[in-house]
Amino acid sequence: MKHVAVVGGGISGLAAAYRLRRLLGDRVTITVFESTDAIGGKLRTAEVGGVSYDVGAEAFLARRPEMVSLVDEVGLADRLVHPTKARAKIHAGGSVQSLPPGTVMGVPASADSVAGVLSDDGLRAVEKERSLGAVELGDGDVPLGPLLRTRFGDELVDRLVDPLLGGVYAGGADGLGLRATMPGLADAIEGGAGSLTEAASSLLPKTPGTAPVFGSLTGGLRGLLDRLLELSGAELRTSSTVRALTRTPSGWRLEFGAAAPAHAPADSPVDADAVLLAVPAPAARKLLDGVVPAASTAFGEVELASMAVVAFAFPPGTELPEASGILIGAGERDAEGVPYASKAFTFSSNKWAHLGGSGPVLVRGSVGRFGEPGALNGDDDALVAAVRANLSRLAGVTATPIDTLVTRWGGGLPQYGTGHLERVTRIETAVADIPGLAVAGATLHGVGLPACVATADAAARRTAEQLSV
Repeated sequence: MKHVAVVGGGISGLAAAYRLRRLLGDRVTITVFESTDAIGGKLRTAEVGGVSYDVGAEAFLARRPEMVSLVDEVGLADRLVHPTKARAKIHAGGSVQSLPPGTVMGVPASADSVAGVLSDDGLRAVEKERSLGAVELGDGDVPLGPLLRTRFGDELVDRLVDPLLGGVYAGGADGLGLRATMPGLADAIEGGAGSLTEAASSLLPKTPGTAPVFGSLTGGLRGLLDRLLELSGAELRTSSTVRALTRTPSGWRLEFGAAAPAHAPADSPVDADAVLLAVPAPAARKLLDGVVPAASTAFGEVELASMAVVAFAFPPGTELPEASGILIGAGERDAEGVPYASKAFTFSSNKWAHLGGSGPVLVRGSVGRFGEPGALNGDDDALVAAVRANLSRLAGVTATPIDTLVTRWGGGLPQYGTGHLERVTRIETAVADIPGLAVAGATLHGVGLPACVATADAAARRTAEQLSV
């Protein structure tokens, strides 16, 4: 019987383990090695105010099929939910406005779609964009921020695009690549769109509001992780940090670091016929060093952003603004000229019907942008105080929370810069030459849950095909 070692117990690793079981049945044993004491990675469901609440990723893009299909396949379709009709707001230009719907990650289909968020000068710049001529992208990726600033001016980027990208990557447009982050926009331009506004217009739904954009699960996304682990039949080994990979005549050997406490002996080495890595870029770099040097080098070039989620449970009846949340631009300041520590708030009890009702009022504050640690440098008490002050200023919420939880993600989000696609090509090309090795995860083809599941599925299929030969 063949043995597959899956390194990483996040959504990518567990989805891969599940798919391996579906593909290979009882012909394989699967072990999932997770360096922390619990599965989940960037998915974490915790009890806040007595309610199961996602304090990591809280939703997935439902217009991509991978997560919706997986939820249905594992029998959790009855727990699938979509947001309420509450709309998001944005703090831009010194005031809170409704988030405009007619954009693609902030790139507008017309000047009318961003009226209210931009000044008159900003709107005129958007109106002018269609007359600037065709957008020339060339063969490689192009820096997103400079392209948008050249076509639309600074205001659109600073007030709208950056806050939206910050919610996904914890990074701004100037450090990200167009093809890496908005491939649909690049494809529309190369397909003949004469401007960025025309390209954005072509990507918007023809009948807005007919299909839900986002989805989640009642009880929290941890339910999907538990089901994937159960159905995979994998042995789970937590607090098991794989320190080294070496190739052997029959496959692979995994070596481990010392377990906690520090004086405890290290786990014994484990042999496997195949290894599937579903770990963040720094861990992948270390494990592939000396095994697949080209892939290790490429993983090492990936930059990472840190962030934190501060979750609050307020007393039942606490009033929130009529919105699903508020995004905050990087340059925005309060009335005293102090920069906001937070980059976004999610009013979860408004956004999700199953979190509303008569229970505690749930709110998440997100902190952390690439290259700007800011409030993350403080301890948890200081972070909570800063986020509460922002919440009071922006949303008028001054109630004392009945429960608070700070969850930090150090180096949690890979930055998809202009060289990202080329790095991924180098990784996948190098790994393709190594039998019994596959990679998956948020570093590769998108940080969202559907993209992670897609890489997990591809890695599992590669592994299964090689083991079946």
